[in-house]
Amino acid sequence: MTDNVALLSSFQAEARAAALRQLAAVTTFPAERDWVNMHIHTFFSYNGEGWSPTRVAYEMKKLGLHAAAICDFDVLEGVEEFLAAADFLQLRGAAGFESRVFFNEYADQEINSPGEPGVFYFMGMGFVQPPPAAGRAAGAFADMLNRSHTRNRDLIARINAKITRFQLDYDRDVLPLTPRRNATERHIIAAFHAKAVDTLGGAAPAAAFWADTFGLDPATVTAKIADYNAFAEFLRGKLIKRGGLGYQQPTAHTFPLLDDVIAAIRECRAIPMCAWLDGDSQAEQKPEPFLQTLVAKGVAAVNIIPDRNWNFKDKDVQTKKIAALDEFVRLARHYHLPVNIGTEGNKPGQRLVDDFAAEAIRRHHQTFLQGAQVMVGHTLLRRYAGVSYLDPAIGGRDLAPEPRQAFFASVGALPAPPPDIRRKLAATTPDKAFAYLADSAAKHAWQ
Repeated sequence: MTDNVALLSSFQAEARAAALRQLAAVTTFPAERDWVNMHIHTFFSYNGEGWSPTRVAYEMKKLGLHAAAICDFDVLEGVEEFLAAADFLQLRGAAGFESRVFFNEYADQEINSPGEPGVFYFMGMGFVQPPPAAGRAAGAFADMLNRSHTRNRDLIARINAKITRFQLDYDRDVLPLTPRRNATERHIIAAFHAKAVDTLGGAAPAAAFWADTFGLDPATVTAKIADYNAFAEFLRGKLIKRGGLGYQQPTAHTFPLLDDVIAAIRECRAIPMCAWLDGDSQAEQKPEPFLQTLVAKGVAAVNIIPDRNWNFKDKDVQTKKIAALDEFVRLARHYHLPVNIGTEGNKPGQRLVDDFAAEAIRRHHQTFLQGAQVMVGHTLLRRYAGVSYLDPAIGGRDLAPEPRQAFFASVGALPAPPPDIRRKLAATTPDKAFAYLADSAAKHAWQ
């Protein structure tokens, strides 16, 4: 069984699928609970545990979650695999992506990328497949990935110019760490760490090298390098983040424009989604005009990583963060924006699911649950009925924002469809599939 769990994250898709079939046959999954994780990166960008979309689905099913969603940086490579694995496991699922964009209207303000005015972490959720190769959306995703490769190569070149004992090669040392050549900053850090250890003859000489490079006490760096996870964060700060050896302040041309990315998401009939940090930045300190600007641009949902908004030992900090969270959730509800939450999964040791028993989350439990159900309902309706949450008319009639949310959430609240229901939906026309989904949702059970 252990070997099959490892194979769930093989770089070979066939091996992942076979391992899932074998594991599902011998695994007793727990009863479902109404907790969700709708923001998990996979190894198609960077997962802290090296998990594939298939492994993510398996682990979320093992937790008994109500719903789960993946969200990779710059690519949609994992969408179909995750939805297929979720289908197989009868787990409610959705899929999307995250990227950095440039927000012209906030060009002179920090948003959710500290120290980088105008740079905006942004998302799209509710994809069911990659866009057609000939469409504008496919071009936008190709542009995102190409910009990422360019940034990565330039970053490595800047670091290589400042170190002398070894050089990192992007194609040889970094890209093999990924299954589909979508490398992230965290892959680059892993490659620099491995290169130093391998080239210099072990962790101790590598620690001495980094200490000399950064002008630090060797004992301090030696202590840090003993914990890979902590050292990776340390090295990321010293090499890549603001003030690091390879850091370069982004400009309006470093990332794609927000308007172009929103257009690509909407062309795919997925849901443009604002990513919220913690209420501290210049933009987030005034959340209402910020959200008003985004809604006017076509943004239809928001994303929160709750752990960054309440989980602090300092009570004063915690109180301030929770107040900002409460206000942002209130505004999201006011503007009828479903709230998507999750833990990211892009660092080793992160929570597999948020602590819904914590008061700061418990008070918003129904909002977070409904947000997940909207994403799942949209996904089911897109797949089988050709209907999107963004469509002006649903089922032949216009729906105001509140009943729209309620309808999509009612579809998403249905149990994950078993094989016979999926076959039935796939075999019928979109209109009949819509009627069947709507009727089942109204009766809270598959008919």
